[in-house]
Amino acid sequence: MQGRQQVTDLSAHVPALRRYIAKRANPVDVDDLVQDVLVRMHVRGQADPIANVEGYLFQVAASVLTDRVRRDTVRHRGAHHELTEALHPVDDLTPERVLRGREDVDRLANALEEMPELTRDVFVLHRFEEMSYDAIGRHLGISTSAVGRNIMKAIRFLAARDLP
Repeated sequence: MQGRQQVTDLSAHVPALRRYIAKRANPVDVDDLVQDVLVRMHVRGQADPIANVEGYLFQVAASVLTDRVRRDTVRHRGAHHELTEALHPVDDLTPERVLRGREDVDRLANALEEMPELTRDVFVLHRFEEMSYDAIGRHLGISTSAVGRNIMKAIRFLAARDLP
């Protein structure tokens, strides 16, 4: 049968391979690293028989460990934090919270409509368009101090309506 490759059963070597890797790698990575070694052995194929399967297997394991260290160094793996509830709390978007957010936006829009026009324009340009006081002054033809007074007026106006 030409073209057919013989597959070597490596299952007898897996416990020793696991111990070898466990001594040299993070315990949570052992299963992945063992799998990487076995995949490399499988992909290699068996065109040429291996004289010392166990020796070759541990040579591949050393190569896999070296590759993992290189990859971890490049990706700064040590600086990563596990995604846990304590470090990254889940922000539940409940229907009530979504509704409350929409109501807050509606209240803000209504308050902006009730504001004096110049005060509203100054506030919107600063908070939503992120323009500087000087740029707003030039745009609207008012002084920088007038821009500041109108920003404060808008903030007091919104605070009186319990808005951000």
